[in-house]
Amino acid sequence: MTGVGRIWQDGNMPTRSSKDHDFATVARGIVERAIGERLDGSPLPDPDAGKNPAAVALGKLGGAKGGAARARNLSPAKRKAIAKKAAQARWKKD
Repeated sequence: MTGVGRIWQDGNMPTRSSKDHDFATVARGIVERAIGERLDGSPLPDPDAGKNPAAVALGKLGGAKGGAARARNLSPAKRKAIAKKAAQARWKKD
C-alpha cells in the first residue's frame, strides 16, 4: 500500500529516532562537554569548524537581541493581535 498518500510508509524511512537514548552514552557526552575533552584525552570536535568566524559572531549577536528588540518596537495593540492570532492557530480544529 505505497500509494501517493502513504509515501512515508515505503520502508525507506526509519521507524524511530536514530539518536542514541542509552543513559550511559548520554551521560558520557554530558561529562565530555563539561570537561571540554573526550574521556580518553582527545579534543572534542569544533562545532564551528569550517564556518566563517565573523558570520558565527554576527549570528549569535542577532539571535541574542532579536526577540527583545522586536518586543520593544511593537505596540501593545499589535502584541495583542499577534497573541490572539497565535492562540487561534493553536486551538483551531482540523
